[in-house]
Amino acid sequence: MTLEIGFLLFPDVQQLDLTGPYEVFASLPGTRLHLVTESLLAPVRASTGLLLTPTITYGDCPALDVICVPGGVGVNALLTDAPALTFLRDQAAGARFVTSVCTGALVLGAAGLLRGRRATTHWAAHDLLAAFGAIPVAERVVRDGNLVTGGGVTAGIDFALTLAAELVGPVEAQTVGLTLEYAPAPPFGSGRPEQASAAVLAAARARLAPSRRAREAILAEIAG
Repeated sequence: MTLEIGFLLFPDVQQLDLTGPYEVFASLPGTRLHLVTESLLAPVRASTGLLLTPTITYGDCPALDVICVPGGVGVNALLTDAPALTFLRDQAAGARFVTSVCTGALVLGAAGLLRGRRATTHWAAHDLLAAFGAIPVAERVVRDGNLVTGGGVTAGIDFALTLAAELVGPVEAQTVGLTLEYAPAPPFGSGRPEQASAAVLAAARARLAPSRRAREAILAEIAG
């Protein structure tokens, strides 16, 4: 039986949040992938300019075995996007796995899908999970029942391989990992706040600050 896997696609998505796990899931046998948007009228521009072509609308999307929300600065608009949040709630009701990568977890939270659940997200937004009733966990991949969340950006590949083992078994998942030569060896030991120098951490926080401020304002409005 075909596994139906859908990614929510939206303007200013962080493309690697989506394309990393997409590559893993597309390599699995018996899967059909969907890039889901409200409209198919135009390509969707990722935050770094890459154009992505949606494949199906909310209304036409089949019941999904896996629904995944990637992150990016475009998440801010989704936090109050009623059609997107309704779509997620409707799909989550019957999905085998409800998932996210990076700040996509905040959208699951806005849809009411994180209350009382363990979850993770990008380090710069990790403390915001509690605003949605989630239990923040500082791990690269976190599973709580059928909820599986991945950390920031590159963690999407770890997330996808972890979920692949659940979907098709560990041997097939490891085979995909090998065919993709997934053997990370980062040239710098600064991929986490606790590993980075004070100067690098300050620069990263400054770069992320505008989106963070906008996100905080949205959450304050929702809470009010």
